[in-house]
Amino acid sequence: MNEKIKVKEKIAYGLGDAASSMFWKIFSMYLLFFYTDVFGITAATAGTMFLVTKVWDAFFDPVVGLISDRVSTRWGKFRPFLVWMVIPFAVMGIFTFFRPDFSENGRLVYAYITYSVMMMVYSLINVPYASLLGVISSDPKERTALASYRMVFAFIGSLVALWLIEPLVKIFGDGTLTFAMGWVYAMVVFGIIASILFLLCFAGTKERIIPVKENNSTLKNDLKDLFANKPWWILLGAGVATLLFNTIRDGVAIYYFKYYLDKSDTDMLSFVGMQISLTTVYLVLGQAANIIGVIAATPVANKIGKKKTFFFAMLFAAIFSILFYFLGKSSISGVLALQFIISICAGSIFPLLWSMYADTADYSEWKQGRRATGLIFSASSMSQKLGWAIGGWASGALLAFFGFQANVLQTAFAQTGIKLMLSLLPAAAAIISMLFILFYPLHEKQMKIIEQDLEQKRN
Repeated sequence: MNEKIKVKEKIAYGLGDAASSMFWKIFSMYLLFFYTDVFGITAATAGTMFLVTKVWDAFFDPVVGLISDRVSTRWGKFRPFLVWMVIPFAVMGIFTFFRPDFSENGRLVYAYITYSVMMMVYSLINVPYASLLGVISSDPKERTALASYRMVFAFIGSLVALWLIEPLVKIFGDGTLTFAMGWVYAMVVFGIIASILFLLCFAGTKERIIPVKENNSTLKNDLKDLFANKPWWILLGAGVATLLFNTIRDGVAIYYFKYYLDKSDTDMLSFVGMQISLTTVYLVLGQAANIIGVIAATPVANKIGKKKTFFFAMLFAAIFSILFYFLGKSSISGVLALQFIISICAGSIFPLLWSMYADTADYSEWKQGRRATGLIFSASSMSQKLGWAIGGWASGALLAFFGFQANVLQTAFAQTGIKLMLSLLPAAAAIISMLFILFYPLHEKQMKIIEQDLEQKRN
């Protein structure tokens, strides 16, 4: 019998992604800008670093999944990682945004080391956290609800980060975004907040699912089952394309306002007594719209199914991204309106992905008689890292291709390139994601059969 999950536990689970998403969003929105305009390396060099470090880190995720599947404590398999890794997570976030007084080559080596370690620590806390979804409940609808809670809190965390990061950097610095120590002190604040949220997640959740034949699980069998899991591979492809869509849009947003619309961080708007930049308005609006998309995902998926919801969300994201290309420099209201609509579509995808990953873990157990939840869920983190790696590299490489140079007036060619990176190029990634999801086989009727069979075996 499936146990009903209380709202209190769903909130506690969501707090974990609020913590990791604060860092994730700051990295995806601001790290490339930090490296080019504060740290002092070129866009192409930073893009190459993103590709090299994140491709390695993406393949580190399954290793973490294999390790966590074999952990056995009185707190469970996955929850202990939230305690073990919380301090390294916060500390490495601070070091990543520190600019040492080294030569250019020395700073580049420092960037490679700190960013690589940060991403490995991110895997060691986020892969076990994601895997919790597969062992809190076996009910597909409860999983979709848990995933929705997770993503609502993820976007709340992202919204808070985007709302506060620029003001904090300026408060701790010299009033601009180019003072290095301002970033360090701002990350100290976020590190403390993230640590508290992870510990609350640990305290408020419970692992319930016990695999059917856990004693037969070996590394060879787990990998064999993973490679034979067709739905897993499809979600991996869809996830990479979706993250590519988001990463290119996120990574170039600040460049779009500073170098294309010519709205620098000195162009401030007054809101509830605070002075905020138009860039911040754009980013925060996107996070608010993401939350709407997450909330809408569950009722829509319950009505038409996860697969169809995913497909149509990406379809509309592609259409409106194409429309974004035709906006003029004076169409600020149009820019904000399309950002809102596109972000609703993008936000609805992620709870669906997390819930579908849990379904592929059930599918593997049903098909093979063995369950490797950590390894299966590492696919989600792996797809994020691969999408982020390719997107981060592509963002830097494209900026370099279009002739971007930091802190100077851009050429018409560079401005057109920045515009393409917020419109037609993300649209192409959305279409690729749609094509992958067309082949996803685990529809609702199939999952009902799988759930009933597994329930009998577990009992």
